Amino acid sequence: MPWNLNSDRPIFIQLIEKIQIDIISGQYAPGDKLPSVRELAQKASVNPNTMQKALAELERTGLVYSQRTSGRFITEDIGMIEQLKTTLAKEVITEFLEDMRKIGYEKKEILSLLEETMES
Repeated sequence: MPWNLNSDRPIFIQLIEKIQIDIISGQYAPGDKLPSVRELAQKASVNPNTMQKALAELERTGLVYSQRTSGRFITEDIGMIEQLKTTLAKEVITEFLEDMRKIGYEKKEILSLLEETMES
């Protein structure tokens, strides 16, 4: 998945979200070693300090951990990854429902449209 960063939100937040999505989608498996800060920064076309800030935040949450001489790794806590996946899914659904209500849809209409769309 490409690094589609934009200037409407802080870049380091977008980096965190991208890495989280890469983890929950399986691009990085539990226990996998992450590329170096420089490699990730180069791929994302950002300053290494910005990438370092994002990775430090992921470490603080426990999703990523550091081994001094070996680099950074994805947590092996599958429960934590699944919980993150559920949390992010609920955020997407909540945003979708808010947007649908803004354009005038009611609950039954939203469900009907979802079913119709999923069947086609």
